[in-house]
Amino acid sequence: MSIRLLPDLLVSQIAAGEVVERPASALKEVLENSLDAGSTEIRVDLEEGGIKLIRVADDGAGIVPEELPLALTRHATSKIFSLDELERVASLGFRGEALASIASVARVELISRAPQQAHAWKIVALDGVLGQAEPAALNNGTVIEARDLFFNTPARRKFLKTAATEYGHCDETLRRLALAHPGCAFTLTHNGRVARRYAVSDWQARALEVLGEDFAEAARTLDEAAGPLRLFGLAGLPAYSRAGRDAQYLFVNGRFVRDKLLNHAIREAYRDVLHHERHPAYVLFLELPPEGVDVNVHPAKTEVRFRDGRGVHQFVRHVLERALGKDARREVDVSTSGEEAPRIPLRSIRATPEVVGSLDGAQRNPGNSTSNWSQSRMPLHADEPSAYYRMVGEALGHHTPAAPVSPEPVEGQVAVPADVAISPPLGYALAQLSGVYVLAQNDRGLIVVDMHAAHERILYERLKTAFDSQQIASQPLLIPVVFAATALEMSVAEEGRAALAGMGFEIAAVSPTHLAVRALPAMLKDAEAETLVREVLQDMREFGISEAMTARRNQLLATLACHGAVRANRRLTLPEMNALLRDMEATERADQCNHGRPTWFQLSLADLDKLFMRGQ
Repeated sequence: MSIRLLPDLLVSQIAAGEVVERPASALKEVLENSLDAGSTEIRVDLEEGGIKLIRVADDGAGIVPEELPLALTRHATSKIFSLDELERVASLGFRGEALASIASVARVELISRAPQQAHAWKIVALDGVLGQAEPAALNNGTVIEARDLFFNTPARRKFLKTAATEYGHCDETLRRLALAHPGCAFTLTHNGRVARRYAVSDWQARALEVLGEDFAEAARTLDEAAGPLRLFGLAGLPAYSRAGRDAQYLFVNGRFVRDKLLNHAIREAYRDVLHHERHPAYVLFLELPPEGVDVNVHPAKTEVRFRDGRGVHQFVRHVLERALGKDARREVDVSTSGEEAPRIPLRSIRATPEVVGSLDGAQRNPGNSTSNWSQSRMPLHADEPSAYYRMVGEALGHHTPAAPVSPEPVEGQVAVPADVAISPPLGYALAQLSGVYVLAQNDRGLIVVDMHAAHERILYERLKTAFDSQQIASQPLLIPVVFAATALEMSVAEEGRAALAGMGFEIAAVSPTHLAVRALPAMLKDAEAETLVREVLQDMREFGISEAMTARRNQLLATLACHGAVRANRRLTLPEMNALLRDMEATERADQCNHGRPTWFQLSLADLDKLFMRGQ
């Protein structure tokens, strides 16, 4: 497509001009132009962190010689030509300001060769003044050099950090774009030495290459769609949480963004499983029609605005919640050949999908070799001790008679035949350690369970389920609370009256500027009414759901679960320990307690062999 000057009307409708803050921001704009040009290989050369030199060479479509001056002119672009195209822009760049902004603060040389040209052409810009295009040598694509950034603006140059710091920002910029565009190969050199090289791959392989194997092993793959929305990527398990936000990559239509609405949805999805001082790690890609998102919000294009923010928020949150809950307990394939299953560090083992709840006993279906397990509640009266003793005897090589099993199973229980040796995912309890930990053995080795943390999560999930399945009770206030409300709060309260009533609120307008709270949800009756209602109204307006209400409800239920969970130093029987293990297998998010701490760890036989130097 040819480059043309934008009409004055369209220029006035485009957001504020591009700002080159540091080498990384200049590198980002040049790389985005290369990707928009269809490049499949990009080479980046930096000197002194990009302060002395930024060179980007690509194999893209190139620029014809008569358009080279326009490429360095403000508001000249090949990406959009009308307001309609601006409202559904699909390219990374579209304002036509980046190269002109860079040329105004650096010595820029642009060499490009379009496919139909006999040779390449070059143009130089110094202090924003363009030279004449002249022939040059280049096989294909485009090469842009920006030297001595801010040489003509010393006041801005002195705010740059050290070369090492600026290089770190450039490196992170390349990592982000490499994650979003795995179909393009990238090479990064710094001061003449190759620092990174990414080959063409798919998004999963590129994520593994960029973030490392540790992240890939501790992440869940997700890929779900709803209507025009699709969310896919890798969501790190809470056990892989970080002290900072350095491993958070969120892309909308291939563009790295920092969006408050999306970040809120992600925090809500991790709220029940992540410690409050930790941050999740993820690589997430959200795709939707270009007209559904406005990218013309911020000069750096890292902020976006969605046409249907509520729908996007709920979609992202629910997809992540399902991924973190459903896949948190990975199923282990028990090898009949005696080979050890691959280790899954700090990760629970998921029971089979047929796991169901039972009030009376932990059961096994002897007719199914994949071992379907059923759930039980504490306390438990079951035949698990006999199966446990049988398993231990077989592990020790002692073929002693099994403990007697009633020939007529108790209702709701299934007798376990002696010839079946496959243990459930979390195994059978061996003992209790220091009144705090439950030790169990499964087919892979030793399981260590924090019994209070595990039971707390089980009770918490049951309380939430029970609470959600019944009508929320409302508590009338003896004296209504009246407060001055904004126009937005008044309109939300009026439009959402039915939804508020369903949550246990009774709110009515007593004047054009005041609201009266006459009833609150019974379980939140002690909350400060005005603060609670304001938060609920704000969340209803922004997200379409009451996050404040949910957060306060969950805080109360978490407290109830903590008080109701089994306490330290309480002696448990073997049936009770086994019942706890079965509950964990059937409970979503059982890897972490309500505060985000792990509930169990696995030590494989290989780990134990290393500790005792067996085979060495």
